[in-house]
Amino acid sequence: MSRIFAAVYGLLAYLIFLGTFLYAIGFVGNLVVPKGIDGGVPAALPAALAVDLALLGIFAVQHSLMARPFFKRWWTRIVPVPVERSTYVLLASGALILLYWQWRPLPMPVWELAGAGAAAMTAIFWIGWLTVLVSTFLISHFELFGLRQVWLHLRRAEPGATVFRTPFLYGFVRHPIYLGFILAFWATPRMTAGHLLFAIATTAYILIAIQLEERDLIHAFGDDYSAYRRRVSMLIPLPPRH
Repeated sequence: MSRIFAAVYGLLAYLIFLGTFLYAIGFVGNLVVPKGIDGGVPAALPAALAVDLALLGIFAVQHSLMARPFFKRWWTRIVPVPVERSTYVLLASGALILLYWQWRPLPMPVWELAGAGAAAMTAIFWIGWLTVLVSTFLISHFELFGLRQVWLHLRRAEPGATVFRTPFLYGFVRHPIYLGFILAFWATPRMTAGHLLFAIATTAYILIAIQLEERDLIHAFGDDYSAYRRRVSMLIPLPPRH
């Protein structure tokens, strides 16, 4: 694969991801975007549940399956290694775009807050998204989303060995990115049945994904990660145990 083509491909995949991420904020928060989580024409309950769960399942399977080392070993026989991560990011963005497009709202209210309660929920919502973004930069934002790989390929440079680090938030919680998503998905002044379905399903997926991810991390980093796992809480920020 041409190095220039790989770099352009990686940049385009990143820009699509960035647009998808920004749309996610609007989608979950029913802000600005053409169709939020409570937007669109409601469908019959059985049909809406079937479609929404299928959309969530597509994203969950793609996001977790393609992240596993055994899949990467097979996948990189087809997709060149420098663009493997960019391809993953592009397909994950595609799964989310499909979800935004085809999501069926379930507008029945579960709770609706006003005043200080609504303000608190809105603040937690934004804290969640900020936690997600900051956490990606604390580890390696551009590597996480494929840009570093295509940049090194363009420069004919070899990536260095992956070093296990636990900067800032990672010293208090092992998965601050997932924590941020949970806060953002649950914190809303107006919870509908559709939003609740989304929050429950994504939280369940996160809890499963953590188990799969930590198994891979233990395999990659051995005793270092095992000790870190014993010392630092999974999702609830707490002082590290000694």
